[in-house]
Amino acid sequence: MTTRLEPGDKAPDFELPTAGGGSVSLGDLRASASQGVIVYFYPAASTPGCTKEACDFRDSLASLQGAGYAVVGISPDKVAKLEKFADAESLTFPLASDEDHATLEAYGAWGEKKNYGKTFVGVIRSTVVVAPDGSVSLAQYNVRATGHVARLRKALGVGE
Repeated sequence: MTTRLEPGDKAPDFELPTAGGGSVSLGDLRASASQGVIVYFYPAASTPGCTKEACDFRDSLASLQGAGYAVVGISPDKVAKLEKFADAESLTFPLASDEDHATLEAYGAWGEKKNYGKTFVGVIRSTVVVAPDGSVSLAQYNVRATGHVARLRKALGVGE
């Protein structure tokens, strides 16, 4: 059974390799964002739902950053695949690779899920907002890709 994070829990730290070389850590992101860090987990780069969600984050990035939030997307994809995805979709926020699923598991975003009646283990599309103090301020699991960013902005009180 996957343990899910709840508001008030301490967010697990991470440092992961990113598209474009280098790495990203929760600590660095927290230091750069006055209101917190939006950590979103998605199953696979360049698939229809994940592309829609990533493009929604891209299109909302200026308002999210203007409201004091940093954004990072995490998937189990290899860095090379993330680089192609970021280039193809002009994504300007970090995409991190979690090939061993350690961060996905720590955040409760890896576990059993059902698709077309079959049960399998994989990424549970999720978003966790980490407050500047490192605590979880919002945790959403099994989110739908379409419309998710708009609902998240509403929950965070971020306008257009």
